[in-house]
Parts: sequence; C-alpha cells; structure tokens
Amino acid sequence: MQFCDNNPNILQWASEAIHINYRNPFTGRPTIYVPDFMIVYNDATGQKHAEIIEVKPTKETTLEAAGRSPRAQAAAILNAAKWEAARAWCKNQGLKFRIITENEIFHQGKK
Repeated sequence: MQFCDNNPNILQWASEAIHINYRNPFTGRPTIYVPDFMIVYNDATGQKHAEIIEVKPTKETTLEAAGRSPRAQAAAILNAAKWEAARAWCKNQGLKFRIITENEIFHQGKK
C-alpha cells in the first residue's frame, strides 16, 4: 500500500473496493469475491490503465502449484472460480485483471 501511496504514476487506488459475484464450486451457491486492489495508473508512455489486482501465494494459483496439499488444492479450485468471474467482470468494465504472487513481489529486479 505504501508503494501505491508513494508512486507518482499511480493516480488512484483502493483496497477491497470491488465486489464480484461468482458461484462457489464446492457449494454451488452464489457468493461474492472481493479482489485485493483496484489501481489506476499511467504507464511509461503516459497512457492511463486501470487494473484489478489479486495477491496470492503461488501455491494457491493452480492445482499443479498446490502439489499434494488438500488445503492448497481446494484454495486453487476456489480461486479459479473467483478469477474466472473476475476476468469476465473486468472485460465487461474495460479493466485488466492481474494476479500477483511472491514471485513478482520479491523478484528484486531480476525479471
């Protein structure tokens, strides 16, 4: 959040400000997904962008990354349902949806 506050290219940001409807794959019930951030920023060329961003550990992003952990597998399945709904919602709103893991946060400039 300090990054958002201190970055001059970030024009606006909010935490947990968006609510997206989705169906829980385990219960079949409709529920609400609340992504971590909404950020509006200017890129290096000065073009304005708006993104919805979710921050998650890598092990909760895919079944492959979850390994044999039942908890991580369940989280990956639930997250896939949330993110499918988020991508559709963002497309409808003209926004980008991005998932950030520790790999992006702690890359230390080695990308």
